[in-house]
Amino acid sequence: MNTNKTAAPARPSSQGNRPVQSFRIGGIKAAVWENHSGDNTWYSVTVSRAYKDGDQWKNSDSFNRDDLLGLAKVVDQAHTWICEQHAAA
Repeated sequence: MNTNKTAAPARPSSQGNRPVQSFRIGGIKAAVWENHSGDNTWYSVTVSRAYKDGDQWKNSDSFNRDDLLGLAKVVDQAHTWICEQHAAA
């Protein structure tokens, strides 16, 4: 895991079909998606790992041992952000 990268939230996006928030540490990313049904709003989270295959960057939803701490941290940040959204509502 690259420890030189810091965990910083990306800017929220208001465009359709994009996450409302994302968190990244190195190549590990958690994307938060907003969902609506009637008056209800809830959030879901997808996680991915970026890696380079030759000259192309690709994403995977598989993580190895060295990815797990970064994965745990971005998922924790996503959880905190979602809790803050519910508290503000």
